[in-house]
Amino acid sequence: MTMTGPAFDAHFREKLHALLRWRRDVRHFRPDPLPPGLLDQLLDEAALAPSVGLSEPWRWVVVEDAARRTAIIDNFKTANATALAEQVAAGRGENYVRLKLAGLVEAPVHLAVFAEPDPVQGGGLGRRTMPETLDYSVAMAIHTLWLVARAHGVGLGWVSILAPDAVNRALDVPAAWHFIGYLCLGFPREDAETPELQREGWEQRQPPAGTRLLR
Repeated sequence: MTMTGPAFDAHFREKLHALLRWRRDVRHFRPDPLPPGLLDQLLDEAALAPSVGLSEPWRWVVVEDAARRTAIIDNFKTANATALAEQVAAGRGENYVRLKLAGLVEAPVHLAVFAEPDPVQGGGLGRRTMPETLDYSVAMAIHTLWLVARAHGVGLGWVSILAPDAVNRALDVPAAWHFIGYLCLGFPREDAETPELQREGWEQRQPPAGTRLLR
């Protein structure tokens, strides 16, 4: 059989493995801006992610306005205070306080990501019984962005401690859009092969074999 696609040799697979190992949820950024055009390139590559019915439901919102960024930061502070109280009650407050859970002030790029809940594109294929696959598709695009950003030396942090409705109001996006994630991008202050949560003693990775269930 004649192969028409590119050949991914052992060297490439080693590099891919290294990329997967060194992808990190970055919380500490340098203030340097990204080079002109790089964010557009990263988003173009993220759009190569698979999507249900080829619907491409992701909607990227680059947040540059200072007032809107402040609203997001205030949203985080409120949600984070509640999260801290819950961790204190669970006996993990000291560990939680040590963690820096947002790079919102330092990161040069703020990127909000939404799912279009009923895109015309794709004709509804593959999502009639599982409409949540639209959200899954957006999550795949975010993961693709995460990897290509790391390949360019750019760090990405996913800020999940936010009230979604307040995010939609602050950014004045269509009411029907479903908020998926708020991302910070920029050059990391340092690189690390292990997750920060692991380095800080919050949690440890489990061996991949430990997650398998065979019947």
